[in-house]
Amino acid sequence: MMKNNKMLLAKRPVGEPGDDCFSLVQEDVPTLQSGQILIKVIWLSLDPYMRGRMNDVKSYAQPLQVGDVITGESAGVVVASESSRFQVGDHVTAHMGWQTMIVADDDDPRLMKVDLNNGTLSAHLGVVGMPGRTAFFGLTEVGKPQAGETLVVAAASGAVGSVVGQLARTLGLRAIGIAGGAEKCRYVKEELGFDDCLDYKSGNLAEKLKAACPNGIDIYFENVGGDVTRAVAPLLNPGARVPICGYISNYNDTDITKAETPFHILKALDDVPEHRFFVVTEWQERWPEATEKLGAWVNAGKINYRESVGEGLENAPELFRGLLRGKNFGKQLVKIADE
Repeated sequence: MMKNNKMLLAKRPVGEPGDDCFSLVQEDVPTLQSGQILIKVIWLSLDPYMRGRMNDVKSYAQPLQVGDVITGESAGVVVASESSRFQVGDHVTAHMGWQTMIVADDDDPRLMKVDLNNGTLSAHLGVVGMPGRTAFFGLTEVGKPQAGETLVVAAASGAVGSVVGQLARTLGLRAIGIAGGAEKCRYVKEELGFDDCLDYKSGNLAEKLKAACPNGIDIYFENVGGDVTRAVAPLLNPGARVPICGYISNYNDTDITKAETPFHILKALDDVPEHRFFVVTEWQERWPEATEKLGAWVNAGKINYRESVGEGLENAPELFRGLLRGKNFGKQLVKIADE
Protein backbone atom coordinates (compact mmCIF):
# COMPACT_ATOMS: atom_id res chain seq x y z
CA MET A 1 0.00 0.00 0.00
CA MET A 2 1.22 3.51 -0.83
CA LYS A 3 2.24 5.78 2.02
CA ASN A 4 1.73 9.48 2.60
CA ASN A 5 4.15 11.54 4.67
CA LYS A 6 2.73 14.71 6.17
CA MET A 7 4.01 17.44 8.46
CA LEU A 8 1.77 18.36 11.42
CA LEU A 9 1.73 21.31 13.81
CA ALA A 10 3.00 19.67 17.02
CA LYS A 11 2.73 22.80 19.18
CA ARG A 12 2.30 26.52 18.71
CA PRO A 13 5.56 28.42 18.32
CA VAL A 14 6.63 31.29 20.55
CA GLY A 15 8.87 33.39 18.32
CA GLU A 16 10.70 31.42 15.64
CA PRO A 17 9.18 27.93 15.13
CA GLY A 18 11.65 25.31 16.31
CA ASP A 19 11.80 21.67 15.25
CA ASP A 20 9.58 20.75 18.21
CA CYS A 21 6.72 22.66 16.56
CA PHE A 22 6.65 20.14 13.70
CA SER A 23 5.88 16.43 13.58
CA LEU A 24 6.46 14.26 10.50
CA VAL A 25 4.09 11.30 10.39
CA GLN A 26 3.30 8.55 7.89
CA GLU A 27 -0.08 7.07 6.99
CA ASP A 28 -1.55 4.68 4.43
CA VAL A 29 -3.07 6.27 1.34
CA PRO A 30 -6.78 5.38 1.43
CA THR A 31 -8.66 3.78 -1.45
CA LEU A 32 -10.10 6.40 -3.77
CA GLN A 33 -13.83 6.97 -3.72
CA SER A 34 -15.89 8.08 -6.71
CA GLY A 35 -14.99 11.64 -7.70
CA GLN A 36 -11.57 11.56 -6.05
CA ILE A 37 -8.01 11.78 -7.38
CA LEU A 38 -4.59 10.92 -5.97
CA ILE A 39 -1.86 13.52 -6.43
CA LYS A 40 1.84 12.73 -6.24
CA VAL A 41 3.39 15.94 -4.89
CA ILE A 42 6.47 17.13 -6.78
CA TRP A 43 6.91 20.62 -5.33
CA LEU A 44 5.91 22.25 -2.04
CA SER A 45 5.66 26.01 -1.71
CA LEU A 46 6.94 27.80 1.40
CA ASP A 47 5.42 31.24 2.06
CA PRO A 48 5.62 33.76 4.91
CA TYR A 49 1.86 33.71 5.62
CA MET A 50 2.22 30.16 6.97
CA ARG A 51 3.85 31.56 10.12
CA GLY A 52 0.76 33.61 10.98
CA ARG A 53 -1.49 30.59 10.62
CA MET A 54 0.44 28.86 13.43
CA ASN A 55 -0.70 31.51 15.93
CA ASP A 56 -4.00 31.22 17.75
CA VAL A 57 -5.09 34.75 16.89
CA LYS A 58 -7.95 36.20 14.88
CA SER A 59 -6.96 36.72 11.25
CA TYR A 60 -8.31 36.56 7.69
CA ALA A 61 -8.16 32.76 7.87
CA GLN A 62 -8.76 30.22 10.62
CA PRO A 63 -5.57 29.40 12.56
CA LEU A 64 -4.13 25.92 12.44
CA GLN A 65 -5.02 23.67 15.35
CA VAL A 66 -2.38 21.51 17.01
CA GLY A 67 -2.37 18.23 15.07
CA ASP A 68 -3.38 19.82 11.76
CA VAL A 69 -1.32 19.43 8.59
CA ILE A 70 0.81 22.57 8.12
CA THR A 71 -0.97 24.80 5.61
CA GLY A 72 0.54 25.30 2.17
CA GLU A 73 0.22 24.82 -1.56
CA SER A 74 1.87 22.11 -3.60
CA ALA A 75 2.12 21.13 -7.26
CA GLY A 76 2.11 17.62 -8.59
CA VAL A 77 0.72 15.06 -10.98
CA VAL A 78 -2.42 12.92 -10.85
CA VAL A 79 -1.34 9.27 -10.47
CA ALA A 80 -4.79 7.70 -9.92
CA SER A 81 -8.27 8.96 -10.72
CA GLU A 82 -11.87 8.05 -10.01
CA SER A 83 -12.94 11.35 -11.57
CA SER A 84 -14.29 12.40 -14.96
CA ARG A 85 -12.68 15.85 -14.47
CA PHE A 86 -9.07 14.72 -14.04
CA GLN A 87 -7.05 12.09 -15.84
CA VAL A 88 -3.89 10.29 -14.80
CA GLY A 89 -1.01 12.49 -15.93
CA ASP A 90 -2.78 15.81 -15.36
CA HIS A 91 -0.72 18.43 -13.56
CA VAL A 92 -2.39 20.26 -10.68
CA THR A 93 -1.82 22.58 -7.77
CA ALA A 94 -3.51 21.82 -4.45
CA HIS A 95 -3.67 24.05 -1.39
CA MET A 96 -3.86 21.08 0.97
CA GLY A 97 -0.78 21.29 3.15
CA TRP A 98 2.65 19.79 3.62
CA GLN A 99 2.26 16.20 2.42
CA THR A 100 3.68 13.88 -0.23
CA MET A 101 0.51 12.14 -1.54
CA ILE A 102 -2.82 13.95 -1.56
CA VAL A 103 -6.31 12.49 -1.94
CA ALA A 104 -8.63 15.23 -3.18
CA ASP A 105 -12.26 15.52 -4.22
CA ASP A 106 -12.38 16.66 -7.83
CA ASP A 107 -14.65 19.62 -6.97
CA ASP A 108 -12.46 20.91 -4.11
CA PRO A 109 -11.94 24.68 -4.65
CA ARG A 110 -8.35 24.28 -3.39
CA LEU A 111 -7.56 22.25 -6.51
CA MET A 112 -6.50 23.85 -9.82
CA LYS A 113 -5.50 22.24 -13.10
CA VAL A 114 -2.13 23.42 -14.47
CA ASP A 115 -1.46 24.36 -18.10
CA LEU A 116 2.28 23.95 -18.61
CA ASN A 117 2.10 26.36 -21.57
CA ASN A 118 2.01 29.10 -18.92
CA GLY A 119 5.24 27.96 -17.26
CA THR A 120 6.94 25.04 -15.56
CA LEU A 121 5.18 23.09 -12.82
CA SER A 122 7.27 24.80 -10.14
CA ALA A 123 6.50 28.23 -11.63
CA HIS A 124 2.82 27.56 -10.87
CA LEU A 125 3.74 27.90 -7.18
CA GLY A 126 5.64 31.12 -7.86
CA VAL A 127 5.76 33.59 -10.70
CA VAL A 128 2.56 32.43 -12.47
CA GLY A 129 0.95 31.00 -9.33
CA MET A 130 -0.23 32.42 -6.03
CA PRO A 131 2.70 34.85 -5.47
CA GLY A 132 2.51 36.13 -9.05
CA ARG A 133 -1.25 36.53 -8.84
CA THR A 134 -0.84 38.30 -5.48
CA ALA A 135 1.53 40.78 -7.14
CA PHE A 136 -0.78 41.24 -10.12
CA PHE A 137 -4.00 41.89 -8.22
CA GLY A 138 -2.36 43.76 -5.35
CA LEU A 139 -0.71 46.19 -7.73
CA THR A 140 -3.45 46.62 -10.32
CA GLU A 141 -6.56 46.45 -8.11
CA VAL A 142 -5.32 47.95 -4.81
CA GLY A 143 -2.32 49.99 -5.98
CA LYS A 144 -4.19 51.47 -8.97
CA PRO A 145 -1.00 52.39 -10.84
CA GLN A 146 -0.70 55.27 -13.28
CA ALA A 147 2.15 55.64 -15.79
CA GLY A 148 4.82 58.02 -14.55
CA GLU A 149 4.26 57.31 -10.87
CA THR A 150 6.92 56.06 -8.45
CA LEU A 151 6.46 52.67 -6.80
CA VAL A 152 8.49 51.28 -3.93
CA VAL A 153 8.29 47.59 -3.10
CA ALA A 154 9.87 45.90 -0.08
CA ALA A 155 11.34 42.37 -0.29
CA ALA A 156 11.96 43.17 -3.95
CA SER A 157 13.90 39.99 -4.73
CA GLY A 158 11.19 37.75 -3.27
CA ALA A 159 8.46 35.82 -5.04
CA VAL A 160 5.87 38.62 -4.80
CA GLY A 161 8.03 41.74 -4.76
CA SER A 162 10.04 40.76 -7.83
CA VAL A 163 6.86 40.47 -9.90
CA VAL A 164 5.39 43.70 -8.51
CA GLY A 165 8.38 45.75 -9.67
CA GLN A 166 8.57 44.16 -13.10
CA LEU A 167 4.84 44.67 -13.66
CA ALA A 168 5.21 48.30 -12.56
CA ARG A 169 7.95 48.82 -15.14
CA THR A 170 5.78 47.21 -17.81
CA LEU A 171 2.98 49.64 -16.86
CA GLY A 172 5.25 52.68 -17.17
CA LEU A 173 6.09 53.36 -13.52
CA ARG A 174 9.44 54.01 -11.85
CA ALA A 175 10.16 50.94 -9.72
CA ILE A 176 12.37 51.21 -6.64
CA GLY A 177 13.09 48.00 -4.75
CA ILE A 178 14.26 47.41 -1.20
CA ALA A 179 16.14 44.18 -0.48
CA GLY A 180 18.64 42.72 1.97
CA GLY A 181 22.23 42.57 0.75
CA ALA A 182 24.26 43.78 -2.21
CA GLU A 183 23.78 40.61 -4.27
CA LYS A 184 19.98 40.74 -4.03
CA CYS A 185 20.01 44.43 -4.93
CA ARG A 186 22.25 43.78 -7.93
CA TYR A 187 19.88 41.06 -9.12
CA VAL A 188 16.81 43.29 -8.71
CA LYS A 189 18.38 46.16 -10.62
CA GLU A 190 20.39 44.39 -13.29
CA GLU A 191 18.39 41.23 -13.98
CA LEU A 192 14.86 42.30 -13.11
CA GLY A 193 15.21 45.80 -14.54
CA PHE A 194 14.10 47.91 -11.55
CA ASP A 195 15.16 51.56 -11.73
CA ASP A 196 17.00 51.18 -8.44
CA CYS A 197 17.27 48.85 -5.45
CA LEU A 198 18.29 49.87 -1.94
CA ASP A 199 20.04 47.61 0.57
CA TYR A 200 18.28 48.06 3.91
CA LYS A 201 21.04 46.10 5.65
CA SER A 202 23.71 48.69 4.83
CA GLY A 203 22.03 51.48 6.84
CA ASN A 204 20.72 54.99 6.10
CA LEU A 205 17.66 53.63 4.31
CA ALA A 206 15.62 56.82 4.85
CA GLU A 207 18.34 58.95 3.21
CA LYS A 208 18.75 56.50 0.33
CA LEU A 209 14.99 56.46 -0.27
CA LYS A 210 14.83 60.26 -0.32
CA ALA A 211 17.58 60.35 -2.95
CA ALA A 212 15.98 57.57 -5.04
CA CYS A 213 12.50 59.10 -4.86
CA PRO A 214 12.99 62.88 -5.35
CA ASN A 215 9.31 63.28 -6.29
CA GLY A 216 8.04 61.18 -3.40
CA ILE A 217 6.32 57.78 -3.45
CA ASP A 218 2.92 57.16 -5.05
CA ILE A 219 2.57 53.43 -4.35
CA TYR A 220 4.23 51.46 -1.57
CA PHE A 221 3.69 47.71 -1.90
CA GLU A 222 4.07 46.46 1.67
CA ASN A 223 5.68 43.09 2.35
CA VAL A 224 7.96 43.82 5.31
CA GLY A 225 6.77 46.38 7.89
CA GLY A 226 8.92 47.67 10.75
CA ASP A 227 11.87 49.93 10.01
CA VAL A 228 11.31 49.73 6.26
CA THR A 229 7.77 51.09 6.58
CA ARG A 230 8.99 53.80 8.97
CA ALA A 231 11.53 54.91 6.34
CA VAL A 232 8.96 54.91 3.51
CA ALA A 233 6.06 56.59 5.32
CA PRO A 234 7.32 60.22 5.37
CA LEU A 235 7.89 60.12 1.59
CA LEU A 236 4.34 59.05 0.66
CA ASN A 237 2.69 61.64 -1.58
CA PRO A 238 -0.86 62.98 -1.08
CA GLY A 239 -3.13 60.40 -2.74
CA ALA A 240 -0.61 57.57 -2.29
CA ARG A 241 -1.84 53.97 -2.13
CA VAL A 242 -0.40 51.21 0.05
CA PRO A 243 -1.43 47.62 -0.76
CA ILE A 244 -0.54 45.62 2.36
CA CYS A 245 0.38 42.07 1.38
CA GLY A 246 2.17 41.24 4.64
CA TYR A 247 4.75 42.39 7.17
CA ILE A 248 7.27 39.60 7.60
CA SER A 249 9.48 41.54 10.03
CA ASN A 250 6.82 40.98 12.72
CA TYR A 251 5.93 37.34 12.01
CA ASN A 252 8.27 35.84 14.61
CA ASP A 253 7.33 38.37 17.32
CA THR A 254 6.57 36.66 20.62
CA ASP A 255 3.20 38.47 20.70
CA ILE A 256 2.26 39.85 17.29
CA THR A 257 -0.87 41.46 18.74
CA LYS A 258 1.45 43.97 20.46
CA ALA A 259 3.56 44.72 17.37
CA GLU A 260 3.69 48.11 15.70
CA THR A 261 2.28 47.09 12.33
CA PRO A 262 2.16 49.08 9.08
CA PHE A 263 -1.41 50.06 10.00
CA HIS A 264 -0.16 51.85 13.12
CA ILE A 265 2.66 53.59 11.23
CA LEU A 266 0.47 54.76 8.34
CA LYS A 267 -2.41 55.93 10.50
CA ALA A 268 -0.03 58.12 12.51
CA LEU A 269 0.79 60.24 9.43
CA ASP A 270 -0.75 63.70 9.05
CA ASP A 271 -1.93 62.73 5.56
CA VAL A 272 -3.04 59.11 5.93
CA PRO A 273 -2.62 57.26 2.62
CA GLU A 274 -5.21 54.94 1.15
CA HIS A 275 -4.17 51.53 2.47
CA ARG A 276 -5.62 48.12 3.14
CA PHE A 277 -4.65 44.51 3.73
CA PHE A 278 -5.62 42.23 0.87
CA VAL A 279 -5.58 38.52 0.07
CA VAL A 280 -5.42 37.05 -3.41
CA THR A 281 -8.58 34.97 -2.88
CA GLU A 282 -10.59 38.19 -3.30
CA TRP A 283 -10.13 37.67 -7.06
CA GLN A 284 -10.24 33.86 -7.13
CA GLU A 285 -12.64 33.73 -10.09
CA ARG A 286 -10.00 35.64 -12.11
CA TRP A 287 -7.02 33.42 -11.24
CA PRO A 288 -6.89 31.71 -14.68
CA GLU A 289 -6.87 35.12 -16.38
CA ALA A 290 -3.98 36.33 -14.23
CA THR A 291 -1.96 33.13 -14.71
CA GLU A 292 -2.35 33.37 -18.50
CA LYS A 293 -1.23 37.02 -18.50
CA LEU A 294 1.73 36.29 -16.24
CA GLY A 295 2.69 33.27 -18.33
CA ALA A 296 2.62 35.38 -21.49
CA TRP A 297 4.89 37.99 -19.88
CA VAL A 298 7.29 35.29 -18.67
CA ASN A 299 7.36 33.63 -22.10
CA ALA A 300 8.00 37.04 -23.73
CA GLY A 301 10.92 37.73 -21.38
CA LYS A 302 9.16 40.66 -19.69
CA ILE A 303 9.13 38.95 -16.29
CA ASN A 304 12.17 37.09 -14.98
CA TYR A 305 12.28 35.02 -11.82
CA ARG A 306 14.49 32.93 -9.60
CA GLU A 307 13.77 29.91 -7.41
CA SER A 308 15.43 28.72 -4.21
CA VAL A 309 15.11 24.94 -3.98
CA GLY A 310 15.55 22.65 -0.98
CA GLU A 311 14.90 18.92 -0.96
CA GLY A 312 12.77 16.66 1.18
CA LEU A 313 9.70 17.24 3.31
CA GLU A 314 11.77 16.51 6.42
CA ASN A 315 13.85 19.60 5.67
CA ALA A 316 10.88 21.93 5.16
CA PRO A 317 10.92 23.35 8.74
CA GLU A 318 14.53 24.54 8.47
CA LEU A 319 13.91 25.93 4.98
CA PHE A 320 10.84 27.71 6.35
CA ARG A 321 12.91 29.30 9.12
CA GLY A 322 15.41 30.41 6.49
CA LEU A 323 12.60 32.02 4.49
CA LEU A 324 11.48 34.00 7.53
CA ARG A 325 15.08 35.17 8.02
CA GLY A 326 15.36 36.23 4.37
CA LYS A 327 17.83 33.50 3.37
CA ASN A 328 15.87 32.60 0.23
CA PHE A 329 16.62 34.21 -3.12
CA GLY A 330 13.36 34.33 -5.06
CA LYS A 331 10.59 31.79 -4.59
CA GLN A 332 11.30 29.20 -1.86
CA LEU A 333 10.38 25.66 -2.93
CA VAL A 334 10.86 22.20 -1.52
CA LYS A 335 11.39 19.40 -4.05
CA ILE A 336 9.41 16.43 -2.78
CA ALA A 337 9.81 13.96 -5.67
CA ASP A 338 11.00 13.71 -9.28
CA GLU A 339 8.46 14.40 -11.98
